[in-house]
Amino acid sequence: MDKEKIISELNRHKKLPYLDYRLKQETEDFTDTLFYTLFDSNTPVAVNLEMLEKKFDRLTDMACWDLERPSNELWNKYISGLPGILEKLNLDAEAILNCDPASLSLQEIYMAYPGFYAISIYRLAHELYIQGVPMIPRLMTEYAHRQTGVDINPGATIGKSFFIDHATGVVIGETAVIHDNVKLYQGVTLGALYVSKNLQKTKRHPTIMSNVTIYANATILGGETVIGENSIIGGNAWLTASVPANSTVYHTPEIKIKTAPNVQ
Repeated sequence: MDKEKIISELNRHKKLPYLDYRLKQETEDFTDTLFYTLFDSNTPVAVNLEMLEKKFDRLTDMACWDLERPSNELWNKYISGLPGILEKLNLDAEAILNCDPASLSLQEIYMAYPGFYAISIYRLAHELYIQGVPMIPRLMTEYAHRQTGVDINPGATIGKSFFIDHATGVVIGETAVIHDNVKLYQGVTLGALYVSKNLQKTKRHPTIMSNVTIYANATILGGETVIGENSIIGGNAWLTASVPANSTVYHTPEIKIKTAPNVQ
């Protein structure tokens, strides 16, 4: 075995020699610290905000991208929006408590509901996304995806009182728009009709109007697809066209039950 040759070949085939996985690890630490700062009663907010600013400064330095604004300006704008984000998250938690008969308390929702955690990290990442911070918002939501099974692109636009029940398997694409008081069940996909790089700057994912419920494993595709307000989309439905307000859409499976004959 020629060890030096192997090392040389590995280095030659590395596509991105500047790729630094510490950025991924430290973004996850930043995300945990941010979440605890907002919700944990034993975490001192003032102390943690100073710590978070240093972590954010390091993250932007590690990313090595040219940003139009210095990191301290980005950070100051970001933390000024944190009270509004927390207010929205409290509404999300209350929506879960009001909708889910299995929920026993707000404490349980904040600590034990994967849907709430995924929504929290999405909302925290989305504010960085709209400020044009690269990579970090996607790493934050991917961290939540790994822990919860919920994949929300940080570019999606989501209104107030959002509820994901059971959570696992939900996918929400980058250009999806979700209005207020929407409830999704596990396995729901809000996706694109097809994938092509030239669609990068176009709306590829559906719009869900207010007070819509989408049941398990429904798939709704396309940037021009709009689900009208107060509609109910049944489980396993497949939609690529718009639905008017106050509609009920359901999939009718063909079920055949074969019983064994009685044996005397």
